[in-house]
Amino acid sequence: MTNFIPVFPLSIIVFPGENLNLHIFEPRYKQLIKECFDAKKPFGIPAVVNKELKDLGTLVEIKEISKVYDNGEMDIVTTAVQVFRLLELVKQIPDKLYSGAIVTYPGNTDDGNRLLMKKVISDIKQLHRFLQVSKDFKKPEDELKSFDVAHHIGLNIEEEYELLGLFSELHRQEYLKRHLGKVIPLLAEMENLKKKVKLNGHFRDLESFNFDL
Repeated sequence: MTNFIPVFPLSIIVFPGENLNLHIFEPRYKQLIKECFDAKKPFGIPAVVNKELKDLGTLVEIKEISKVYDNGEMDIVTTAVQVFRLLELVKQIPDKLYSGAIVTYPGNTDDGNRLLMKKVISDIKQLHRFLQVSKDFKKPEDELKSFDVAHHIGLNIEEEYELLGLFSELHRQEYLKRHLGKVIPLLAEMENLKKKVKLNGHFRDLESFNFDL
């Protein structure tokens, strides 16, 4: 299925199911948001990575306009719905300040493995302990999926875009597991290094070596 949607390109990756708060200040996007909100229609956020407009993006719905400022700027709350692929960018739309795009919606396979996801969540907890951070995913652990945790494991924007382009939950879980499998040993080594630095110059209780063993 293809359709035409207004677009708001941003240098972020938005994952389906994610709530995204935005401050709207440009005239073209103030027009876009007002029209979409009044018509109860979604708009698209194509991903911009390293100043390059990418093929994939995310369709979002406006949940509320939480504040309107005297100058017309707005604070809005949106929810991401699904991933789209940009087929054609329409830079100029008659009587509109904003651009649009013809898009299609790739299928997504919800074939995740619960045991693999438990491993991913366990690794995330270990990562957060190393980093001394606390995260609330606002869902029970047995309901968490890859997109729910993807922003919380240190992926850069290129890696987040790669994850957005995986249309199988199982493949996304495996991607997160591989990333955590690379990052956690590095952090563990850094933790050991910190301990060694702290001990440098201080007396420690050391066990003597027994030559009669």
